Amino acid sequence: MKNELSSDKIVVLTGAASGIGRATTLACAKRGASLALCDVDEERLEQAAGDARKLGATRVLCEVADVGSAAAVRRFAERVTRELGPADLLVNNAGVAMFGGFLHTSLEDWRWITDTNYWGVVHGCHYFLPPMVERGDGGHIVNVASAAGFIASESLSAYSTTKYAVVGLSEALRLELATHEIGVSVVCPGFVNTPIVERMRVRGVDEPDAVRDRVTAWYRKRNYDPDRVAEAILVAARDNRAIVPVAPEAHLLHALKRLMPNISPKLLRLLGHVAGPERPG
Repeated sequence: MKNELSSDKIVVLTGAASGIGRATTLACAKRGASLALCDVDEERLEQAAGDARKLGATRVLCEVADVGSAAAVRRFAERVTRELGPADLLVNNAGVAMFGGFLHTSLEDWRWITDTNYWGVVHGCHYFLPPMVERGDGGHIVNVASAAGFIASESLSAYSTTKYAVVGLSEALRLELATHEIGVSVVCPGFVNTPIVERMRVRGVDEPDAVRDRVTAWYRKRNYDPDRVAEAILVAARDNRAIVPVAPEAHLLHALKRLMPNISPKLLRLLGHVAGPERPG
């Protein structure tokens, strides 16, 4: 974006009802922006919208929509453009998590996770980007990936694949859209305390509920607040940053990937199995 987020800006957020999406919704509301919010959880979405209004959002439009559905995102985008106008900031945040290696991942699992984590970003860009380009006044896109988008783990095979794809798409878009003065950032959080781990699919273990409970308990104990990711998203948009790791472990993994790509998997195991069965990134 050309300027700080303010009351004349329109922000579109997917996965806005909880976690990083909700935190970003409220951070934008405090700055008085107009908000277009979508999520599959209608009750939590309405709660987030109500809180945004109380905090000072100029206008709030919300719609229940699955970002994995092209038709749903198209309807949402058409409504937003019609009622609010082209987005100044698009945050493709909606995501799901999955634990398990490739051999334990079914084709249905692959479709489920790619529909949201990859196609959700593609759909958001496909339908919201053309009005931004046509307006001719710039803008910004922030795609939320993960530290798993630059360091893979055998226990996060499908999840890492989708996040790598989001990083690659973001880098390509950044080059393409520069001539339109539209910036693109990819934000890559580490271990952030959000509901995503409570809902993740677990494959290839005898007691999936126990693994999910251990992961959830660890994230809660770690307690890295999604508000900090929300602020990183807004700073990335303001300063047009390319790749933005968030949380110490994300910075460490990003540095390892760049500086020691051939030996970083061994180092991961020495670092307490950072990407192992009890701590997916």
